[in-house]
Amino acid sequence: MEQKQNGLIRGTAMGGRVRAFAVRTTGLVEELRQRHDTWPTATAAMGRTLTAGAMMGAMLKGEEKLTIQVQGDGPIGKIVVDANARGEVRGYVDEPHIHLPSNSQGKLDVAGAVGREGYLHVTKDLGLKEPYRGSVPIISGELGEDFTYYFAVSEQTPSAVGLGVLVAPDNSVIVSGGFIIQLLPGLSDEEITVIEQAVGAMPPVTSLLDQGLELEEMLRWLLPDVEILEHMDIKFQCKCSHERVEQTLVSLGKSELQQLIDEDGKTEVVCHFCNEAYSFNKDELQQILEQAIH
Repeated sequence: MEQKQNGLIRGTAMGGRVRAFAVRTTGLVEELRQRHDTWPTATAAMGRTLTAGAMMGAMLKGEEKLTIQVQGDGPIGKIVVDANARGEVRGYVDEPHIHLPSNSQGKLDVAGAVGREGYLHVTKDLGLKEPYRGSVPIISGELGEDFTYYFAVSEQTPSAVGLGVLVAPDNSVIVSGGFIIQLLPGLSDEEITVIEQAVGAMPPVTSLLDQGLELEEMLRWLLPDVEILEHMDIKFQCKCSHERVEQTLVSLGKSELQQLIDEDGKTEVVCHFCNEAYSFNKDELQQILEQAIH
């Protein structure tokens, strides 16, 4: 059976005292790899962050949305991911052409690309006056541990986060996915130990997905009594458009627009998130300048 390339499930276990998410992001990460021409280590770093973002988006409601920024001191620069409650995700890395030698475990050296110094920032737009902002220092650069630390410190929710991306020799994405298990108040020490031991004994996410495990089966590895509450589609969605880019150009102001008209007579704007290019000729720039004046 051909498995779906993208999808997310949300469930609870242990009488509602554990919240669980699992996601497959293979198609999503492959689409972004193609759009941005990321090399394997950059693909893995971007894919892990996108995977976490998709699940964190599923924790939101209605029109709420969030932005994740991983700003380490490694060669990849910044990783940015946007996600919302509808399963729409987009993202990019500053330097897509990063590929490092394998680490000591023979795996893609994501920590080497991200860096081990820096910060993980999460900004949530919850429809309130001020957005919620949480920041934690990067503790490993492998990202799974960094998101685990973020939940513990910024959201005071003990969590286990597993993220993985498996890249083929031709650079394409074989599988990508992850899980987040969150411990809610009311669990006994014994129950917490059982979950910790299950997480410790679990094979890597990529091995399980590559073997063809369904998301529900992956969660049952950790939580045998998990009850699935929701299945959700996950997809790449960018909000850029010719009109939006036009508004951005209007906001440049008169002098900068006049300079574009005088010097080049045209301009091209490329969206960070989807790599789509928007071109404007001299006449269009002239119209935008008139908008900027009025």
